[in-house]
Amino acid sequence: MKVFVAGATGAIGQQLLPRLVEAGHAVVGMTRSPSKEDLVRSLGAEPVVADALDAEQVAEAVGRAQPDVIVHQLTSIGPMDLRHFDQAFAMTNRLRREGTDHLLSAGQAVGVQRFVAQSFFAAYERVGGPVKTEDDTFGTGAAKEMRQTVAAIKHVEDAVLAASWTEGIVLRYGGFYGPGTSLGPDGEQTEAVRQRKFPVVGDGGGVWSFIHIADAAAATLAAVEHGHRGVYNVVDDEPARVAEWLPELARTLGAKAPMRVPRFVGRLLTGEIGVAMMTELRGASNAKAKRELGWEPVHASWRQGFAELSAAAKVRA
Repeated sequence: MKVFVAGATGAIGQQLLPRLVEAGHAVVGMTRSPSKEDLVRSLGAEPVVADALDAEQVAEAVGRAQPDVIVHQLTSIGPMDLRHFDQAFAMTNRLRREGTDHLLSAGQAVGVQRFVAQSFFAAYERVGGPVKTEDDTFGTGAAKEMRQTVAAIKHVEDAVLAASWTEGIVLRYGGFYGPGTSLGPDGEQTEAVRQRKFPVVGDGGGVWSFIHIADAAAATLAAVEHGHRGVYNVVDDEPARVAEWLPELARTLGAKAPMRVPRFVGRLLTGEIGVAMMTELRGASNAKAKRELGWEPVHASWRQGFAELSAAAKVRA
């Protein structure tokens, strides 16, 4: 098949392109920057330069490529500050709204067979059991600092799933870690853990689901090749409470144990969203993705993945 990847030079794009090429697909990688054309070529794909927020540029790029599948991995995340979460995701939210609409319109014009789009597990409602499936409620009770971001994610999901002319597939990825991510060997979150700037808030009862960036790419390849309309949680096998995974990450990095602060202090430091993510977040089950996509994460647990992350970080130190 011919696969058009929007967001080809992002963390997941750089993992996905070589996998698509190795699997025998012809790949066109879209980037906004001409300076990244060589990177796309080095990953085995044909580069195309287009601004995802320009409908005409997207239509022309997709029209020339004539792909069978479009993969939407567009993001542009600014410096992270949980107290201003929506501000950090402002450009990504535009890409999720306008970019999604432009790609869908272009895809419909050329008749793509599948449209695969990125979503995120952390927008599940923070009620009920600790681990959510794709049938659970999504995207209506977000913390105030995250409401615009959740609304943009919901726009992606609603638009893609409503596209009756194609197999609309939504991948609700877990928290990324590994090369090129903020939780990579030299990533922003990793450094925050090293410096004890990533505290456990309250009881640390929030449940997180992680996914190694390479495993996320492998699941995306599976969705491209034989996914069916619907939503899939792309996460590892072990959802975990913050009070469990954060101290373990610090230990593997050789850092001091994270500080523990009460909820009111956490609210001052990280806003409502930080407290919610630390104390109320729900994890996600990967049973559907494993069953229907025939996919298994190589890093079945964040424990294994964090050990690899720590080893890589020590090599770079």
